[in-house]
Amino acid sequence: MEKLSIIIPVYYNEENLHPLYDDLKEKVLAKLPCDYEIVFVNDGSKDGSYDKLKELADMDPKVKLVNLARNFGEHLATLAGLSECSGTVAVRKAADLQEPSEMILQMYEKYAAGSKVVLAVREDREEPISQKLFSEVYCWMMRKFALSNMPKGGFDTFMISRQVIDIIVEIGEKNAPLTEQILWSGFESEKIYYVRKKREIGKSGWTLSKKIKLAIDSLLSFSYFPIRCISVMGVVSILVSLIWTLVLVVDYLDGHTTVEGYTTIVVLILLSFGITMLTLGILGEYIWRMFDEVRNRPAFIVDEVRQNKTDPCGAEQCETEQRGAKQCEAEQHGVEQCSARKYEPEQYGGSAER
Repeated sequence: MEKLSIIIPVYYNEENLHPLYDDLKEKVLAKLPCDYEIVFVNDGSKDGSYDKLKELADMDPKVKLVNLARNFGEHLATLAGLSECSGTVAVRKAADLQEPSEMILQMYEKYAAGSKVVLAVREDREEPISQKLFSEVYCWMMRKFALSNMPKGGFDTFMISRQVIDIIVEIGEKNAPLTEQILWSGFESEKIYYVRKKREIGKSGWTLSKKIKLAIDSLLSFSYFPIRCISVMGVVSILVSLIWTLVLVVDYLDGHTTVEGYTTIVVLILLSFGITMLTLGILGEYIWRMFDEVRNRPAFIVDEVRQNKTDPCGAEQCETEQRGAKQCEAEQHGVEQCSARKYEPEQYGGSAER
């Protein structure tokens, strides 16, 4: 039987959670032609998000709470949700209520028709011009220098089949955005279009520094452009030096004598120094990412998985799993022994039944 996992990363979204849950229940879940689960991933929120999510997980057996040990970022939080979900298909949805929840039904129709990847592309955004401009420039750069199949309006929400879920989880890259990994995988995708609404509740944590980091991560992960820029700058510097040397030789042979000053020398030294530092900076970004991958630290650390389960007799039991612990305590039925599960990066794939 088909089962849809709705993955929702949460970071300082305390005020949105109950309205989001009610919105999903009203507009989506009652109309789904399949089983479902909602996987909330608390990405190190320090507000009341965790407490609200515990309430939802204890109240509804269809809700699973994945609590990360600290803030790992939206893309890795989504990866954690994909690694813990049990569905045959998964959709990633934001917690800020800027996307219409009912578009999940449209995406599922595309999936049911045979598509392994369905993208919800932003047709327009009810947001400030500065945010629209950054998004347009980012998507243009990705299409021009990295991934030619990047949709013009960009996308955050996607639905992927179990086959694609397992591939993305197995890749497990820490610095490559999931959206770009899905495009890079090469699976044919279907698209739906929507208008991103203005945020009504709370304040976005998507700061300018995070946007810049996203752009840098995307280009370095999926494009040769930055490293080729270094080669181009080197060739241009050599040509400029040769031309300048030729001009000086011709001037000397013509018998012209000039009083050399320090201005030209200082400008050339500063230019060469700037190019050198820029080159080292780009190389350093590549080297850091390689070092971050080869030291084999986990992309994320799950502190707790919480879900209210119903046993065959109808009794409800709330299970809380502490990673690395030797005992699992069942809150309503005493203490039960369970084996400790050691978290390893290569164990991202699949979801264990708890």
